[in-house]
Amino acid sequence: MMGQWGEEDDEKVVIRCYDDRRDRIELECVEKSCEIGHNDQTLIFTDTLGDPICRIRNTPLFTMMVAEVGNKLVGSIKGSVKPVEFHDKLVKVGYVLGLRVVPWYRRRGIGSTLVRKLEEWFVSHNVDYAYMATQKDNDASLGLFVGTLGYVVFKNPSILVNPVNPSGGLKLPSDIGIRKLKVKEAASWYRRYVAPKTEFFPDDIDRILRNKLSIGTWVAYYKNSDNIRSWAMLSVWNTSKVFKLQIGKSPLSYLLLTKVCNFLGRFLQFLRLSSLPDLFTPFGFYFLYGVHAEGPLSGKLVRALYEHAHNMAASDDGGACKLVVVEVDGEGGEDDESLLKCIPHWKMFSCDDDTWCIKPLKCEDEMSCLSEFTKMSLSSKSRSLFVDPRDV
Repeated sequence: MMGQWGEEDDEKVVIRCYDDRRDRIELECVEKSCEIGHNDQTLIFTDTLGDPICRIRNTPLFTMMVAEVGNKLVGSIKGSVKPVEFHDKLVKVGYVLGLRVVPWYRRRGIGSTLVRKLEEWFVSHNVDYAYMATQKDNDASLGLFVGTLGYVVFKNPSILVNPVNPSGGLKLPSDIGIRKLKVKEAASWYRRYVAPKTEFFPDDIDRILRNKLSIGTWVAYYKNSDNIRSWAMLSVWNTSKVFKLQIGKSPLSYLLLTKVCNFLGRFLQFLRLSSLPDLFTPFGFYFLYGVHAEGPLSGKLVRALYEHAHNMAASDDGGACKLVVVEVDGEGGEDDESLLKCIPHWKMFSCDDDTWCIKPLKCEDEMSCLSEFTKMSLSSKSRSLFVDPRDV
């Protein structure tokens, strides 16, 4: 990277808005220099399909800022604003994502400057809270946001990932019925049953459900009327229309596991053994959001809804979606614990170290902020987290 960006310590860093006509090519270089991964062997490349702001474009208000040294882009950050219900009141929240600084220019304050400029933009649009997500072992990210910028951890969700079986669909239980809800009906159910029990419930849920990326909402129930008290629902978001992922490098163990699972999958499908899809070519995934269940026998219904979504992914777009992903609150109550158990997922793909951090932007007194943080952290543990698919 030194040869590409050069050594320009004395030049001033300029933060400005992203200009698609002049910045797109250089921004791709910045992104490629900052591939994400859990270790040095596994890197995940993101193909934005020619749209660098694809991940925020579906939110009501968004921006992208870039850091420039001389005439070269050396960093970027994205932000979006939306209304949510938080602690039983309607507030505006700003989501910080996609912070990138090329390796040669790190540890020079560019990352913190980008975040502060984005926070200023949030404040200019009357945002109450800024929040971001990282991994609990990402010391650099937590050191910046928590250690330097005053964010606090308030949730630790788990990301559950399961490969789509490319060889066929899953058989659904015969005693369970699944019905697709109309958008208006789904929005009503979410507001009635989900909003009172979750944090960050989007006030524009109708807009999310009507988005072209939201395939639909389904409810599962037992056909036997004796179990009418148990039911479950979820919605499906198709990310493959927005961006694609690709594994760039991987350990030998993963390569061997892929070959073995694919081989056995041809002969042991009757054991419901899924073969692994090809993740070394660009792929998308289905994101399951708004997962909610009620009743003593709801776990089996959630699993049936997952299997229904899996079958849609297996038959959609010629296999473009190769994973099914859902994020649940790992620190919630018994319902969240049951979701972890009843939603199929591979541990080698999933992670339980997602970390959400938050910061009030309208609190001028430091002691008052600390008190609010403490109250927020304690009360949030009693409520689950609604993961907006637009944040994925």
